[in-house]
Amino acid sequence: MTSQPAKLREMLTAPGLISSPGVWDGISAQVAAEAGFELLYMTGSGVSLGTHGLPDVGLLTLTEMAEACGRITSVVSLPVIADADTGYGNAVNAQRTLREFESAGASGIQFEDQISPKKCSHLSGREVIDAEEMCLKIAAAAQARKDPDFVIIARTDARESHGIDEAIRRCQAYSKAGADILFITGPEGEAELARIPLEVDAPCLLVVAWGAEKMAPSKLEKMGFKIAVYPGELQRISAFAMREAAKILKEKGSLESMAGRMLTYPQRFDLAGYDAIRKTESKFLPAE
Repeated sequence: MTSQPAKLREMLTAPGLISSPGVWDGISAQVAAEAGFELLYMTGSGVSLGTHGLPDVGLLTLTEMAEACGRITSVVSLPVIADADTGYGNAVNAQRTLREFESAGASGIQFEDQISPKKCSHLSGREVIDAEEMCLKIAAAAQARKDPDFVIIARTDARESHGIDEAIRRCQAYSKAGADILFITGPEGEAELARIPLEVDAPCLLVVAWGAEKMAPSKLEKMGFKIAVYPGELQRISAFAMREAAKILKEKGSLESMAGRMLTYPQRFDLAGYDAIRKTESKFLPAE
């Protein structure tokens, strides 16, 4: 049987752009899998907000994030890329981080070169460590892999404080250090976006924001991007719907007016695999 990391490796060498939604828990992962996505992206911001109700400013620990990853990989049979923030320390910590996420069933993890505590890529004021230190963290993490197919994504946040040239230079260095996929946050304008795949000699991941959300996937593919991630969209939509439903429930004491916009109770259980549970019950539980 092909492992999930090996599946991800195959996807990287196959033609076409890979679209990946951000997921943060079991039900969001199941919804994305049901929709037909082939790769999931465990968003750190989504886990922080959706599981803990905290902003994405480096408040969660390695074990909390790895546990969130395990909850996702336990309910879907798809490759999952997990956000591992800064690796939670130095190069030694990065090695343990990789091992924990590998044990949690991830197919790859994303390290970023921010100082700790980090900030979400959509927040300003992000500062970065020296490129040499990041290269050593990548190399150490690569050495810690049990499965050689496990993928390392290197993200740089240097665009904001050092410009696009430095961000591209860092990606080139990170690729040589052992990163399999490169990711630059905050490119400004189409011209900068177009430079990234041309000047970075490795598959490039793009968070579809910073103007890219207005571009068709076919255009991003033509530019040369390999993975297009939509990290917060599912959560933003679900939070909007919950806010609206909570307001109506408080005002009217009923959600009857929204019946056509929610899952039925059976549909909600079916999404989580209840049919398989029933088959197991019929096979192994004694008849009454």
